[in-house]
Amino acid sequence: MALRIVIDRIEGDRAVLAVGEESVGVPLACLPTGAREGAVLTWSIDEAAAGEALAGAEARLARLRARNPNPPTEFDL
Repeated sequence: MALRIVIDRIEGDRAVLAVGEESVGVPLACLPTGAREGAVLTWSIDEAAAGEALAGAEARLARLRARNPNPPTEFDL
């Protein structure tokens, strides 16, 4: 189920979003290009994209582990 969000108003470089009964301020740069007052946004979870991102992260981690199969257990920061 997607969450319905309405752009209530824009104040300078921030937008006030109506999310259910709550109002949330966010930087205007976080909104899609062309977003304006009254626009309705949806927010949902894309399971397929999440799976692809996880597979990519696991592949990168496997490549790093292959480069150094015995990493140090202690290190200085």
